[in-house]
Amino acid sequence: MKLIYLDNAATTKVDERIIQKMFPFFTEKYANPATKWTSSLSKEVDFYVEQARADVAHLIGAEPEEIFFTSGGTESDNTALKGIAMANQERGNEIISTKIEHEAVLKPLSTLERMGFVVKFVNVDKYGFVDPDEVKKLISKKTLIISIMHANNEIGTIEPIKEIGKISKENEIYFHTDAVQTVGHIRINVKEMNIDLLSLSAHKFYGPKGVGAIYIRKGTKIKPFMEGGGQENGIRSGSLNTTGIVGLGEAAKIAEKEMDSDDARIKDMRNLLWKKIEGSIPKVFLNGPQMGERLSGNLNFLIEGIRNEPLLVLLNERGIIAGGGSACSAGSKEPSHVLKTIGIRPEDYFSSIRITIGKFNSKDEIDPIVNNLIDCVKKLRELSPFWKGGE
Repeated sequence: MKLIYLDNAATTKVDERIIQKMFPFFTEKYANPATKWTSSLSKEVDFYVEQARADVAHLIGAEPEEIFFTSGGTESDNTALKGIAMANQERGNEIISTKIEHEAVLKPLSTLERMGFVVKFVNVDKYGFVDPDEVKKLISKKTLIISIMHANNEIGTIEPIKEIGKISKENEIYFHTDAVQTVGHIRINVKEMNIDLLSLSAHKFYGPKGVGAIYIRKGTKIKPFMEGGGQENGIRSGSLNTTGIVGLGEAAKIAEKEMDSDDARIKDMRNLLWKKIEGSIPKVFLNGPQMGERLSGNLNFLIEGIRNEPLLVLLNERGIIAGGGSACSAGSKEPSHVLKTIGIRPEDYFSSIRITIGKFNSKDEIDPIVNNLIDCVKKLRELSPFWKGGE
C-alpha cells in the first residue's frame, strides 16, 4: 500500500539533498563551534553555521547578524513575545494579537496577562482575515508590540502583514509575525514588510525538526529567553544544534531557488483536488478564504454529517494521512479555536479535516485520494445520526 501524505502543514518530509548536507556533521564535522578559537575543527564547523545564518537571512531579506538560531517556532515565538515584554516595560504594557494565532503565541500571551500585561485581540472576519484598520483602532500610547501571524496554520489565511507592519512602524510599535507556515513557501522581505521580529521553523519547509530561527531587527531591545553560556550573542544560550542548523541553511538555499515553481505546482494540485472533492461529495464547504487567498497547499473543509476523527482513522487505514487541524493540539477533545473564532456552527466543530499538499505530492495521487474520501464519507454518513441525506 502506497502512503499518501497530506499533512504537510504539520511537518514535511526532509529533502534528500538536505540529509546529505547534514550527514557529515554527525560523523566528521561534529565539533562544538563555541571552541573555534582553539580548535581548527570547531572553526570549520563555525564556518558552516555562519553560512547557514547567511542563507536564512537572505531568504527573508535580513542581515546575517539579525538571525538567531532556536529549537523551532515555539521557542522563537516565546523569545519574541516574552523578550520584548520583559525588556520594554517602560514603553507600555499592551499587546495586540488575534484569537486565531498558534498556541505558541496564545499561551505566552496568557502568561504575560498573568504578569500584568494587557492583551487586546483584533477581530477577524469569517475567512480569518485581519483588517489593518481594526488593528489601528486598538493602538494606544501603551501599545508595546503587535503580533499577528503571516498565515494561519489551520485554514491557510494569508494576512496583510505588509500593511500591518506599516502601521506598526508609523506608531513606533514592535511588530512580530509567526511566519512558520510561510517561510520557504512565500516570498518575504522583513525590511519591506516592516517586520521587527519573525519566527520560522525548518521542518515546515523540508528541513529537520528541532531547529528554527528568530529574526530580530538591529536595535531591538530584547531580554534573552534562554540564559547560560552566552551563545548567539547572548540571545539564545546553549550549545548549537550544528547539524540541524546546517540543514536549516540548506533548506533556505533550496527554497530560495525553487519555492516559486513548487508553489505553482502545489497550487495546481490543490485546486484540482478541491474541484473533484466538491464535485463528488455533497454538502462539503471550504473553511477560510477562497483559493486565491490562502496558502497554496491548504484545504480545510467541513463535511456535514460526519465526525473528523473516525474519517481520519479510516483514511489512515487506507494509507492516506491527513489532519484535523493544528498538529500541536492533535488528540485534543476541545474544538479548534480557529474554527470557533471564524464562526463555524458548534454542531460542525468536529466535522472538518485539513489536507495540506507539499512538493513531494503528485497529481497521480489525486484520484486515489478522492475515491477513498468518497467511500469513507459514504460509510460514515450511513452510520451517522447527524446525517439526514443532505436535507
